[in-house]
Amino acid sequence: MNSIQPAQKVCILRLSAIGDVCNALAVVQQLQQAWPQAQITWVCGKAEAQMLALFDNINIIIYDKKQGIKGLIQLRKQLRDTQFDVLLHMQAALRASLVSCCINAKRRIGFDRSRAKDGQWIFTNEKIAKAPSPHVLDGFLQFLNQLDIQAQSPRWHVPLSATLHNKAKHLLGEGRHLLICPAASKPYKNWTIEGYAAFAQFAQAKGYKVSLIGSPAPQEMTLAEQVNLASQGQLNNLCGQTSLLELWALVAEATLLVSPDTGPAHMAVAVNTPVLGLYAHHNPQRTGPYHYRNYVVSVWQQCIEQEQGKSVAQLNWRSRVKDPNAMQQITLESVIHMFEILEKEQLS
Repeated sequence: MNSIQPAQKVCILRLSAIGDVCNALAVVQQLQQAWPQAQITWVCGKAEAQMLALFDNINIIIYDKKQGIKGLIQLRKQLRDTQFDVLLHMQAALRASLVSCCINAKRRIGFDRSRAKDGQWIFTNEKIAKAPSPHVLDGFLQFLNQLDIQAQSPRWHVPLSATLHNKAKHLLGEGRHLLICPAASKPYKNWTIEGYAAFAQFAQAKGYKVSLIGSPAPQEMTLAEQVNLASQGQLNNLCGQTSLLELWALVAEATLLVSPDTGPAHMAVAVNTPVLGLYAHHNPQRTGPYHYRNYVVSVWQQCIEQEQGKSVAQLNWRSRVKDPNAMQQITLESVIHMFEILEKEQLS
């Protein structure tokens, strides 16, 4: 590793998804603290740009993956006259690596070989050190060390406006608020309608006001409607009624979020809202809500060991459970038990 002088122009390449961009944001904010004079440009997807628009010290360039080659050509033209000192290539996917070819940078830093999927190592000229843990965010933090910036424990500054906070308070009303984000982008990551509804009724009996949140995607709105119907229409169904930033403000105003493996769980970590995560398909030590991994209800280990016929110690930490019904193995009792632990340790 070189002895590094602060760079003037830094490009961040992380196209998606919401949760991963949120994790990467903690790294970018540490970089900005260490190199306050650096101009930060972030190449990201359309949905992620909505979230990053909140940060006026980041120049956002959107790559629309739906445009394919046309989008790459447009991006190349847009960046043709820009020379960056450093590119942090923070997405090990072939699409992102093709996007990286449109970015002129002297130093092109990518993942170590254990994380550099899809041949990402071919598109970079420096590699980060191997991270001390499997978590995505710990891998991201190694980019700072490659720049001779001492990585700190992740924390975020999220400048949500008073207008956003006030709208969130209006939508939620008074009281203690438990949010349920029932839907992930991939339906197999969702818990059951019956489980969500029963847990919502349990939380209501304990004095919480329960709201459902999510995007306007049809499958998310349908699931939220089904959960509310199973709860006799007693929940505050806000799914699809907010922008991404308004949803972030809802999460910031909440007492607690219950969520499967999806973006709002990481948005909650960024605004210090405790998360009770529900996991089956991915290792929560890799993709779980960073500061609240102790409060994840996970059946990943038992499912992956049963599926692979090996102990988790013999398996790669990336191993994914393929059973589409794995989330159904999470029991209501286990979620209530974890809620009681979290409530005692985080909310008392």
